[in-house]
This record gives sequence, structure tokens and C-alpha cells, in this order.
Amino acid sequence: MRIQGLIAATFSTFNEDGSLDLSLVPGLVDKLISEGVQGVFICGTNGEGPNLTIEERMTIAEAYVKAVNKRCLVLVHVGHPSIAEARKLAVHAKKIGADAISAVAAFYFKPASVNNLVDCMAEIAAAAPDMPFYYYHIPVITGMGIDMLEFLRLAEGKIPNLAGIKYTAATLHEYQACLNYKNGRFDILYGYDELLLPALAVGAQAAIGSTYTFAAPLYLKVMAYFREGKIAEAQQLQLHAINMIRCLSRYSPIPTQKTIMKLMGMDLGPCRLPLVSLSAQQEQEISHYLQEIKFAEVLKEVVSNAQ
Repeated sequence: MRIQGLIAATFSTFNEDGSLDLSLVPGLVDKLISEGVQGVFICGTNGEGPNLTIEERMTIAEAYVKAVNKRCLVLVHVGHPSIAEARKLAVHAKKIGADAISAVAAFYFKPASVNNLVDCMAEIAAAAPDMPFYYYHIPVITGMGIDMLEFLRLAEGKIPNLAGIKYTAATLHEYQACLNYKNGRFDILYGYDELLLPALAVGAQAAIGSTYTFAAPLYLKVMAYFREGKIAEAQQLQLHAINMIRCLSRYSPIPTQKTIMKLMGMDLGPCRLPLVSLSAQQEQEISHYLQEIKFAEVLKEVVSNAQ
């Protein structure tokens, strides 16, 4: 399995009381496909996977597979502190017809070594041996800053269905080394939206990110400019993306991004504790900031020029 282009790491869709609102999924999927994404990554960090029960995660996966209807890829995050629960999610993803599975390292009782991590991922991947499996590397969340090149060396012999890594870290030198391991044997998907252009420069062909859920056309144009050798133009658009991303650290990043979605006309509902939705005042501040940097104008111009 080789992925090209952008995969949108989608957000949760909740009612005001915190229950799932799956009625929003088809519209979100249609929007993403129309904007050119190649797939969706569900129940990960941005989808608040750790805040969901495994029954809810299964229900969400079913809703996405149905809404997508083979029009793009569906990657299901099955990571869980309990390997047994992760295996249940993997089996379910295979049963409903998802395209691939991914799992983050356990983040409470953490693997103690690369070997230990590989053994954990092998247990999860073996529950759906015919599905491509991507290890989800996100050390800023898990605290697992393990050598990913060594992971590939050890995992290739223990995880027959290992497709690659969802690489969400700023260590581009290691990312490049993983891309080139055994002449590019594995699919290494880049996970930091703000570093997409630098990742392209070292060989990235695909990326997974949260802001692709509401700004995919901008990033796709960055990729197009890069392929065409129009580096200055790519740099300028990447800077627009960075200016937008800078506001995410003002408050909690996921609630802030859901606010941006709401400001753009798609209210996906609140977040679950311990995440807290932005107040009306905070939403207004985000709105003013986006107006100052002309985010909507730039995005609209990119979309208009692509038509």
C-alpha cells in the first residue's frame, strides 16, 4: 500500500450533551473528498480517540466507511493502552472494510525499549494480518521518543503487514532516514502540517494532518508548487498555513481547530473533558486573528484558481 497526497485527520462530531452525532459524518466526508484529500484518519488524536469508548470508536468507524463508500481511503486508529482492546478495534476495522489500521504506543505503561514497542505493535497488527498497519509515532503526546529507524529494522521481521509509520515529529533528519530505509520500502506519512514543505524537500509523498480537514486546498497547492519547482510560491503559501497554525497554541489546539471549522460553516459540536470548548470571547478572538491574516481570503483564492 502506497499513499500519495493528503489524509485528513478528522475531528470528533458530538451533540451538545457529548453524545456522538454521526449525522455530520457524510457531509464532512463529501467536503473532504471534494477538496482533494486522498483519505481520512479517524479516532486519532484530533478525533479524540482516547476520549471515546471502544464501542463508540467502532460506531464511528462504521459511519466513515459507509459515508466514504470506497471514494477515498479510511485509516482507522486502533491504539489503546490495553493491547486486548486495540486488537478488538483492529478486528472490527477489518470486518467493516477499512483500508488500513494504525496504533499509537501505550501512553500510561510505556514500552521500555524499541524491542518492547515492536512486540506491542506486532500483537495489535496480528489481529488483522491482511490489513496494512502503520505505527503512529507522536512522541510529544506519548513520551515515546524511540529511534524510528531502529523500529523499522526490528519491526520488518516481526510485523508482516507493516506498511509504514505515521510520523508526527519535527525530527526531519530521522524522517528522511526512514523514508530511504531499504530504498523506500516503507510508506512514511508525515504528520506535522506546519512542516509540510520541509518534509516535501526531503522526499515526503504523503501527509496526515488535522488542518487538512479545513485547509486542504492550500496545502495541495503547496505540494503542486513544489512539484513544479516554484519554490518561492510554495514558501509563501506554506507561510500562510503557518500563520494560521500559530493561533492554535493560544488555547487548546483541538478545540481551537473545531472553532475554525465552526467559523467556516461546519459546527462539529463540542469536545469532551478534559478538553474544553472555547468560550464565545475566545471564538471571537480566533475569528479576528484569522481575519487579520486573511486566512479565508487566501484559501478562497487558492480554490478559485484551482477551478
